Amino acid sequence: MVAIAAAVIVLLLAGLVAARLLTNMSPATPVGQPVPPSVMRALTSVPSADFEAVGRGTSNLPTAIRQPLARTADGRLLVTYIGAEYCPFCAAERWPLIVALSRFGQFSGLQLSQSAADDVYPSTPTFTFVGAAYTSQLITFDAVETAGNVRQNGRYPPLQALNPRQEQLLRTYDAPPYVPTNSAGAIPFLDVSNLYSVTGASFDPGVLQGRSWETIAATLTQSDSPQAGAILGTANVLSAAICQATDSQPAEVCGSPTVQALSQTLSQLPAAGARP
Repeated sequence: MVAIAAAVIVLLLAGLVAARLLTNMSPATPVGQPVPPSVMRALTSVPSADFEAVGRGTSNLPTAIRQPLARTADGRLLVTYIGAEYCPFCAAERWPLIVALSRFGQFSGLQLSQSAADDVYPSTPTFTFVGAAYTSQLITFDAVETAGNVRQNGRYPPLQALNPRQEQLLRTYDAPPYVPTNSAGAIPFLDVSNLYSVTGASFDPGVLQGRSWETIAATLTQSDSPQAGAILGTANVLSAAICQATDSQPAEVCGSPTVQALSQTLSQLPAAGARP
């Protein structure tokens, strides 16, 4: 009887341990799944008051290029993004880029992604532009994700190849004098119709660490949160850059006090490579 009781106790303890382990296990990462509606709403329906409350936030400013506007054959302004799924800085920059572009058009087909687990800022929650579409009356968004986020035979697998125009953009504006010599070719690279460029993340990706997509999205309504300061602040800066290219259209975006103030700030930036 003693032996049987002891065996029962051992089995009960084993069951409790197993239950605790199962409880502590993280759910499977939903990478590759469509963006949940709640997250999509948070990114694409930010109230004007929240944009105004954040202002520039903690965003860096872009580099001024001020070359003739880049347009597509149908006359739309061309905004080009070049990144990779493994890249944590790309992971961070996609958040405000989606928020900003959603003020001028509409995304479809976005999926959840994350940066590489074996890089700095590992597994930063983000999205991928692979398979996504963007529609706008003013802008054509040209996005390239050059590589995946899980190594195969020691390397990240290629995803999408650069076309000649994109390669020329990198050679021209992702190089001195637009970026320091030691940063030439860095990603993410964003070109706002040849008026402004961004190389690297506009804010510290660390503010996204250890959070889920849903948690980050929820912080966008908290103007004093580090995530809102980074994401909405950068979205405001990008919006101001885009508004300069669109000749201040649409008015409901480009006429906001924050966007107008940031547009003035951007206008005062010296063009890279210009003589003082």
